[in-house]
Amino acid sequence: MKMRKIAGPAALAWAASLALGAAGAPPDPPKPAHGAPHWGYEGDEGPAVWGKLSPEFSACAAGHSQSPIDIGKTSSASLPELRAAFRPAELKIVHHEHVEDAINNGHTIQVNYRDGDGLAVGDARFDLIQYHFHAPSEHTVGGKHYPMEMHLVLQSAAGKLAVIGVLIEEGAHNAAFDPVWSNLPKAKGVEIHLEHVEVTVEDLLPTTRTSYRYEGSLTTPPCSEGVKWFVMTTPVQLSADQIAAFTAVVKDNNRPVQLLNGRAVVTDRIVEATK
Repeated sequence: MKMRKIAGPAALAWAASLALGAAGAPPDPPKPAHGAPHWGYEGDEGPAVWGKLSPEFSACAAGHSQSPIDIGKTSSASLPELRAAFRPAELKIVHHEHVEDAINNGHTIQVNYRDGDGLAVGDARFDLIQYHFHAPSEHTVGGKHYPMEMHLVLQSAAGKLAVIGVLIEEGAHNAAFDPVWSNLPKAKGVEIHLEHVEVTVEDLLPTTRTSYRYEGSLTTPPCSEGVKWFVMTTPVQLSADQIAAFTAVVKDNNRPVQLLNGRAVVTDRIVEATK
């Protein structure tokens, strides 16, 4: 394990935007201009004013397909009028050791990801680039928040984004999270390089692969739309101690739910691709 500071404000700003899905097309995501607007979750930098902080953030206020949402009534993706919009999705998980970096970017704890796992939606292929956490959950179900939510951010070769959201409830200790939880970077700007750490993405996900699907946005500035969301219907559990360990470092980093504005929300199963 190696720990280092992220070099300079520009690198930190890029890490923050990547953690929340705002990366450019691989392999070399563009870095934002020096002095990019600072945003947060409280007061004069909070979600209510994101759209006013910069013209680049205008979608935060003016967008009509924003995330997160409250999930209520859903339809089936197999309905004829929805089949074209919600094409079948296949999840591919490669089982091997991953070398990862855990970063505290001041907004969340992000784990960078480099190898193999991905999601195919119809003919479009999305590769997992990182996952990060919010406490409490950003999405609600029937108006209910969960203690935490994990976002697995995936990106296509064309730079399009998809996010798998995993709701986290309090329950039994979850050993699958231990490799990251034992190395949580405690201070903003700290990056911990995790060498020879086995984190199997499949173990972080619920065994039931049914999801709520809808078209949404990034949940942080610049709040760009066109993001494919897959929020798993079944939560995973973390113990009270595990939840407390995270919220001792980061908490209240959730954007309030946004208006649905007539969007369809469907319930559909993510099929695991053949190994």
